[in-house]
Amino acid sequence: MSLKLYTYWRSSASYRVRIALNLKGLDYESVPRHLLRDGGEQRTKDYLAVNPQGLVPTLNDDGLLVTQSLAICEYLDEKYPTPPLLPGAAGARASVRAMALAVACDIHPLQNLSVLAYLRSELGQEQPAVDAWVRHWIARGFNALEKLISRHSGDGRHCHGERITLADVFLVPQVYNARRFGTDLSNCPLITRVASSLEAHAAFAAARPEVQADAS
Repeated sequence: MSLKLYTYWRSSASYRVRIALNLKGLDYESVPRHLLRDGGEQRTKDYLAVNPQGLVPTLNDDGLLVTQSLAICEYLDEKYPTPPLLPGAAGARASVRAMALAVACDIHPLQNLSVLAYLRSELGQEQPAVDAWVRHWIARGFNALEKLISRHSGDGRHCHGERITLADVFLVPQVYNARRFGTDLSNCPLITRVASSLEAHAAFAAARPEVQADAS
């Protein structure tokens, strides 16, 4: 088995996959791509041959290239099923996926580097306005996610039921971003409690941006 993860220390999408790999107990080689240096190393010709979208993460599993963090996490869950990241029942799986997608599709894309760069360069927005944009969309998404977690958490320490699922894997990196941009989380006590509990788990702690080899 030879796993390589093209990653960037502060990429929340890469953060998700690092958590999933750690939860599965899988060894992997980290291949950093700095998203800001020299115009972005994810835009080089050699990397675009790996991932035509020019995004991280990309997982290379013995030559099989998998892109998009959700697809990578589900691929890992299917190929390496222990411990599972999705519940057994179809309804429960749908609920977990819905929470993960709320982050991956509705919250995170609006704060991606390319979006923020467009706000600054093309629309002429100053950094305070860009930061306010990020906080607005995180808060809006979290207000709904707080209600979903309240509906599905079994112990107040996980997004769904009483064990780690894909929803938890996606929540923690988004909470990291929320704190980074100074988002007011006072209306989301359950999200804060769940994230704090998960951050103490070894697999989550080892995936934190600050402890990655390429952190700078």
